[in-house]
Amino acid sequence: MNTSMMAGIGIGIASALALSAAASGSLFTPEPTFAEVIASKPITETIKTPKQECSNVTVTHRKPVQDEHKILGSVVGAALGGVVGHQFGGGSGKKVATAAGAVAGGYAGNQVQGNMQASDTYTTTEQRCKTVQQSSVNTIGYDVTYRLAGQEGVIRMKQAPGATIPIKDGKLVIDQPKV
Repeated sequence: MNTSMMAGIGIGIASALALSAAASGSLFTPEPTFAEVIASKPITETIKTPKQECSNVTVTHRKPVQDEHKILGSVVGAALGGVVGHQFGGGSGKKVATAAGAVAGGYAGNQVQGNMQASDTYTTTEQRCKTVQQSSVNTIGYDVTYRLAGQEGVIRMKQAPGATIPIKDGKLVIDQPKV
């Protein structure tokens, strides 16, 4: 074969390839290598965990009553009231004053013993506990709005995207290996 013929065949093949590439558009519009991220919204879940909180508190208790009917106070009060009442009056008035002193003294002794028993207290420290809910927020993914070749789309990703999402073989590469 002659050289001119070989050159002509070569030029013809090259021309055919160039024309077919131009016709398909792949020569002038390369495939995109990334999609632009327009927005990224974290998707979260709230987890509530019960937790027990305890504190020590001071509690005042009333001591047990030894003489519930306050008999001792009444008897001592009546005796002292009778002695004091006996100091007043004369003749049969002394008897009336003694009796009145005994009654008044008995009542006063009863009241004094009641007040003493009411203020007879002791304190202890007790632990009081309550259950509270402790909240924590976990990010479980991201709803990502992207633009690819003039079209917008939304996908969910496990990790936050950067400014772009890579494209491989015309598809978004969502699960990127961690570096």
